Amino acid sequence: MFVLKVDEDIELQLFQLHHSEELYHLVNSNRNHLRQWLPWVDNMTSPIQYHSIIPMWLKSLAENNGYNAGIRYNGELVGCAGFHQIDWNNRQTSIGYYLAKGFEGKGIMTKTVQALVNYAFLDLNLNRIEIRCGVGNKKSRAIPERLGFVQEGIIRDGENLYNHFHDLVVYGMLARDWKS
Repeated sequence: MFVLKVDEDIELQLFQLHHSEELYHLVNSNRNHLRQWLPWVDNMTSPIQYHSIIPMWLKSLAENNGYNAGIRYNGELVGCAGFHQIDWNNRQTSIGYYLAKGFEGKGIMTKTVQALVNYAFLDLNLNRIEIRCGVGNKKSRAIPERLGFVQEGIIRDGENLYNHFHDLVVYGMLARDWKS
């Protein structure tokens, strides 16, 4: 099983089918917190739904096309992070992430994203990483800003979030600019 050790307290662990209940509980217990910025939260109504989603994530990893992994903090599932599709021709990907409300402010996500960026540039030999966040999502935006990503622009009405569009800010990092 794929595990990326972030530090002594944090690791990224690939999801397996037996994590369905735990993953659903994470989303369900943070539903109001997550739905502010994630358009899929209301659609997750049962752990059984992850029985079709997790195999898709595993297939993506097997095809070397990204993955979604659980963030474990001292063994507890506290969030998710991973690479969206990888464009191997242009050697680029984007990173997505979310964290349970009670675990914000501990540096967990900053360290996790830093580890993903290191992995992308050093192990996968990618050239570019993008992170998109809701313009108003200050906590999410703080991650790429803290890590030195460059704000490259705003995608107006870039995402439909529960029957209203909102703008997305795009951050980018190039391998040559990364200081791990």
